[in-house]
Amino acid sequence: MIDSSGDRDPADADPARWVDPFIGTRPGGLDFGHGGGAANTFPGATTPFGMVQWSPDTETYQHGGYHYDDNRIKGFSLTHLSGPGCGDLGNLPFLPVLGRVAPYLRFRHENERAEPGYYRVALDNGVSVELTATTRSGLARIRYPASRPRRQRAGLVVDAGAAVNPATGRVDIRGRELSGWTESGGFCGTGNRYTLYFHAELDTDFASSGDGEPRVELDLGAAETVTMRVGLSYVDAAAAGRNLAAEQGGDPGSPNPGSPNPGGRSDFAAVRTAARQRWNELLSRIAVAGGTDERRTVFYTALYHALLHPNVFSDVDGRYIGFDGQVHTVPAGHAQYANFSGWDVYRSQVQLIALLDPALAADIAQSAVNQAEHGGYWDRWTIANGGTGVMVGDPMQIIVASIYAFGGTAFDAPRALRLMERGSTDERERPGQARYEAMGYLPAGAGGVWGSVSTALEYGAADLAVAQLARRLGEPATAERFQWRAQRWRHLVRPGSGYLQPRAADTSWPPFSPTQTADYVEGNAAQYAFSVPWNVRGLFDALGGDEVVLPRLEAFFTELNAGPGKPYAYLGNEPTLHVPWLFGYAGAAHRTQDVVRRVVSTIFRAAPDGLVGNDDLGQMSSWAVWAMLGMYPLLPGRAELVLASPEFERATVRRGDGTVIDIRAPGASVTCRYVRGLRVNGREWSRPWLPESFVLAGGTLEYELSECPEPGWGSAAEDAPPSFDHVGTPAPLASYADNDSRDLDLFGCGYAVAALRAAGVRPGGQVSVGGLVYPVPAGLAAGGPDGAGPDNVLAFGQEVDLVWVPAGATRLGFLGAATHGPSAGTVLLRYADGVVRRALLGFPDWTLNGATADLEYGAAVAARMPYRSVGSERDMIASYLFGSAPIALDPGRRPVSVRLPWTVGSGRLHVFAVSAG
Repeated sequence: MIDSSGDRDPADADPARWVDPFIGTRPGGLDFGHGGGAANTFPGATTPFGMVQWSPDTETYQHGGYHYDDNRIKGFSLTHLSGPGCGDLGNLPFLPVLGRVAPYLRFRHENERAEPGYYRVALDNGVSVELTATTRSGLARIRYPASRPRRQRAGLVVDAGAAVNPATGRVDIRGRELSGWTESGGFCGTGNRYTLYFHAELDTDFASSGDGEPRVELDLGAAETVTMRVGLSYVDAAAAGRNLAAEQGGDPGSPNPGSPNPGGRSDFAAVRTAARQRWNELLSRIAVAGGTDERRTVFYTALYHALLHPNVFSDVDGRYIGFDGQVHTVPAGHAQYANFSGWDVYRSQVQLIALLDPALAADIAQSAVNQAEHGGYWDRWTIANGGTGVMVGDPMQIIVASIYAFGGTAFDAPRALRLMERGSTDERERPGQARYEAMGYLPAGAGGVWGSVSTALEYGAADLAVAQLARRLGEPATAERFQWRAQRWRHLVRPGSGYLQPRAADTSWPPFSPTQTADYVEGNAAQYAFSVPWNVRGLFDALGGDEVVLPRLEAFFTELNAGPGKPYAYLGNEPTLHVPWLFGYAGAAHRTQDVVRRVVSTIFRAAPDGLVGNDDLGQMSSWAVWAMLGMYPLLPGRAELVLASPEFERATVRRGDGTVIDIRAPGASVTCRYVRGLRVNGREWSRPWLPESFVLAGGTLEYELSECPEPGWGSAAEDAPPSFDHVGTPAPLASYADNDSRDLDLFGCGYAVAALRAAGVRPGGQVSVGGLVYPVPAGLAAGGPDGAGPDNVLAFGQEVDLVWVPAGATRLGFLGAATHGPSAGTVLLRYADGVVRRALLGFPDWTLNGATADLEYGAAVAARMPYRSVGSERDMIASYLFGSAPIALDPGRRPVSVRLPWTVGSGRLHVFAVSAG
């Protein structure tokens, strides 16, 4: 039972009673053009992650199939997506009729009921429909009026040629059985296609019309109650029949321990009870006490919505259709899953699944790996056995790495890592990746890329996740490489602007407005200003420091769901969901406690319009679950939890692996939200975050809360949540070479090898400038023995080994030039005793801006070439190599490394060699 005292275990045998499936079926906010103002959920019957979602579809279209304000039902289809921003599925609608066939039937909400695993409606024509489901099958009970005019014969329309998107199909009739297929697709206007097979059985004789056609009309005569059972499969119709028999009984040769009645045919009540039991099994993994009935309804409905997707895609025998169109089989006891809203759910929904059931989450991860294996790359948004390419980034890599971090490790993680490495250079998976690799960012307006800034940030998040998985699998070199790649967001920080801004291909900064949506995805520049959740410390420093960032964060939450036209939070959509959790990085954890509670108590309500934006297959709902527990998985590919404060006095999380997390917060409420103190496993805790070890091992959190702000708790800089910058091992400069001087400016212009030789710069030789002697890279301008290859470093935080510097050296210098420059940034010179010195490194443009600029930053000319190359042609514009202004070395200290600039004010800073003397 629910116990509000906080002293006893708040176990609840029937948490399903708190779920209201109608929440999210009416628009709760404005439609900002990103899929609608409603959550787009559906109220029908399904099981957790079920293949079947048997639900009513209203005449007024909603992506989830059901619009609460429309009292016209046009059919009851067997598949749905909960909360997508575009429409798909809605397959195999059926409609009971009396007399003539009508396009829809009217109903009233007072004659409607929905609960986990069950839906019922009494239509205005006197027909009532009840629906329930197993994982791969559905069961309908239809009651026609006993007393009706003779001409009103009972009828049933089944349409395999109807779905949310254009569809075709076929229905074959044999006795009391219907079977066939339907084909549809076209999610968000894309070319995805899938074929769904079905096998249905009625318990009543009927006459039919339309055998072999997509649509059939069944005449049930004087029948009063008709039961219809339907099995689904994406393999073939026979498999659909086996799924039905295994899960609802009736076929002794196909027993299934998970069936409500594996030894015989299950009746409606048994299937309904089993569906509710399955829901209670998962919903009860989190038991809460305290709070109001309304808030418990919000919590458990959000948890319910978070556990609808992805969906079981394999049959009871383990077979499924892969992305290659071939039949594959999962091992016994496992399942293949489909329907991944990747760009959305990578943020917290899959982490919630992994928290509650690591083994099931591991199957989801393996399913994603299988998709990448069979399809050739990781697609971002998948339906059935195909990708759609919808949205941006590389979210499936984050999904898989995050599941592993949360303990869902029972999948082929090494294979996943190899596919991640391969996919990170695949244009299908990462559009624009070649430019991204060469430039470190995606140029504004880049062809084939939606939202240059947003997409680049998403790639950084994926790289960080890959790095974490590689480190867990014992591959430090791969981890270091991807963690370094994850810092490319720094290329988008315009010094002094406080924003992550678009950059042109020539590195210049186009005109900019904080509310612009160009080069951003489903948001504006202000809403993406904080979108580096894996390195918040580095981001805050780059934006001007805590004293600059904190007032901006405060102002950001002036509105909670402002949409993309204002510089405020847009919490009816994904891009700003992490921002309320960032205050603790700047020593203001109490502001996260306040903002998170304000968001979850105003945007998430127990009403049909209680969600303001697409639920996106459970992502928005999962955010609410985490927020009401007072914790959030902010870091991609990791399992630390950033803390706010719990809304309930008691919450117990029972993970599927036996781990228990017990949260106690006496007095917690919507208003009592500020942390005065916290004990973790009985010990005082001052950090506003929990380590991965707590999530994996479990334990107890004991909060002391107040209704008044407590700015002191969690405010120490050393207590801030972790940030993941690049901390690599210093290496020789040559090991970082990533640019080829044959195309130095990325516009086809480079150094000409003959001109270099004529100026005394010979590959593998030396050049002197400013009293320092520099080695010339062997591959300079493709003049070395290998004939080609990278010969310079684009400065981006590389830490260069200086152990070779001779004792007594007093100066350190660099050989290089700028493109699209001049260009300069700060280097960090590290000594063996731990002292770090800052210095400026800068170069003029390699052509002195077409001979219009003077030398800058104290640089000296190392070599002047009278022309440069454009492909195989000469371009009579002089080009230069420069020696930098020497950096003074501290006498008596031994230098060990120098970190090249993370960011430069303009242009691109190229380094060819380092020298000391």
